[in-house]
Amino acid sequence: MDKIRVGIIGFGYWGPNLARNFFELTASELVVIADLKQDRLKRVTTNYPNVIVTQDYQEFFNLGLDAVVVSTPPAVHFPVAKDCLQHNLPVLIEKPMTLNSKHAEELIELAEEKDLTLMVGHTFEYNSTLHQVKEIMKTGELGHIYYIDIARLNLGLFQRDSNVLWDLAPHDISILLFLLEKDPISVSTYGMNCVFEDNFDVAYMNLMFPDCIPALVHVSWLDPCKVRRVTVVGSKKMLVFNDVEIQEKIKIYDKGVDKPEYTNGYNQFQCSYRYGDIHIPKINVTEPLRQECQHFIDCIINHTEPRTSGRDGLRVIKILEAAQRSMTNGSTRELIQL
Repeated sequence: MDKIRVGIIGFGYWGPNLARNFFELTASELVVIADLKQDRLKRVTTNYPNVIVTQDYQEFFNLGLDAVVVSTPPAVHFPVAKDCLQHNLPVLIEKPMTLNSKHAEELIELAEEKDLTLMVGHTFEYNSTLHQVKEIMKTGELGHIYYIDIARLNLGLFQRDSNVLWDLAPHDISILLFLLEKDPISVSTYGMNCVFEDNFDVAYMNLMFPDCIPALVHVSWLDPCKVRRVTVVGSKKMLVFNDVEIQEKIKIYDKGVDKPEYTNGYNQFQCSYRYGDIHIPKINVTEPLRQECQHFIDCIINHTEPRTSGRDGLRVIKILEAAQRSMTNGSTRELIQL
């Protein structure tokens, strides 16, 4: 079968990683890359001398491409992706899919009308370590899930057209939807604008899922340490997925607390604490982005629905919209309608 001819729009922060993967995949051919900045295009020419470069992505429509990847700033995801779909090209669009749900719905309708693949780059859903976390949760080893805590912190990168919630939290919302396989009921969000008065750079999001499972998400552009951590606290054991770790990405702690069966006053109130072993499971780690890019190609070839489809992207956008409303309205509890 002929290779899928791919063009990439945007060669900024994430574009070089996408280019490397589509260039190396045996089922795809990286044909062209577009970016407005000449210095970035010079990097493309240095690394991929046979790849066409242009400042105008609309030149893609005359190159016989089979697919397009949109890796531009989020503010232009919608018009660029819409233009590509209107020219009958399958699209992989980076997170967040759009900056409002109406635009996301319009892209979905257009892709369905033209019977084209529309996929969103929720990369963590292609992470083999996160799949292992989900399997551990399904076995019941952790017991009843009390809560999930996620922290995604770093110093920068500040964005001009979106706040920290829209920049970082799409990852964590997609992680929660993947792990729990349930939609959240409500959200309350507290944000801080420390550096720029008109832009939130720190946010704390409290999501409530069915079965009274709360999920706490902390995202920040203003932290001295890079943190990428998911903590799952259960009635039997606790699990930490630390994506910054090179090897020991998952640790399962045989720790917990049991309440007394009966107490007759304060003096008899004695909890029982467990301090057991720490188990570090072996994981066969593969690059999540490589898996994502391959999945996009497979969906085009086999004409199948992507694991992270446009509708999955829409769910994340609607949750972000509710979180944004809460953050700008004094951390009010907002019901989520999906």
